[in-house]
Amino acid sequence: MKRILLVFVLAGLLSACQKEASVSVKSEVKANWSSSAQWATWTNGGYTLYNNIWGSGAGAQTIWANSYSNWGVWANHPNTGGIKSYPNATKYVGKKLSALSTCSSTFSATTPSGGAWESAYDIWDSANAYEIMLWMNYTGTSSGSGNVKPISYNWSAAGDAVPVFTNVNVGGRTWNVFRGNNGSNEVFSFLATTKTNNATVDIKAILNWIKSKGWIGDITVGNVQFGYEITSSNGGLNYTTNSFSVTAN
Repeated sequence: MKRILLVFVLAGLLSACQKEASVSVKSEVKANWSSSAQWATWTNGGYTLYNNIWGSGAGAQTIWANSYSNWGVWANHPNTGGIKSYPNATKYVGKKLSALSTCSSTFSATTPSGGAWESAYDIWDSANAYEIMLWMNYTGTSSGSGNVKPISYNWSAAGDAVPVFTNVNVGGRTWNVFRGNNGSNEVFSFLATTKTNNATVDIKAILNWIKSKGWIGDITVGNVQFGYEITSSNGGLNYTTNSFSVTAN
């Protein structure tokens, strides 16, 4: 009797292990490239992907990609302040703003509900003197408060960033606009008043709007990046870019 019971117990354990293994395999991401290296890069289709774990106090992060358009990261950064990383896909443009007939981008992403982060475009001039951030989805608020805040010259008594313009309709969306400096370059942050994981953005229109304010001149547009600026993702969170492309000519 004991021998029969032992057989049943072992069979049950084997079945449970097989189910667990099956679930484990299904949850794995199969990718053409992956890396956990701090500065890992991969080029594909005229784009470059960066793991880009640049902040202090960072935890573990793994980037994977099937293409420049389909990629993601698993990140486990501690629940502390300060940006830990900005994994991203980058397309270099290299044309004067006035010479561009079109500069736009489309993306679709899947983001977690927890943590502290923003999914954002980071657009640079070729000299890296100006940084234009377009916050598409984020865990803070569009008014400049919350657990992630834009760089700003102006702050409220409560410690929140203060926008210089609110409800600006340009480039296909409505934004609150912040202006500041990170110690190396001017930063213009556009926070979408309606958060989204799917959008097409007219980058040229946004750059021309900034130029109309006298903040930039006829810059040469450099890198157009899309990725996830992560402050914390304690326990491990997934960020997935389902599709991404930049059109510039």
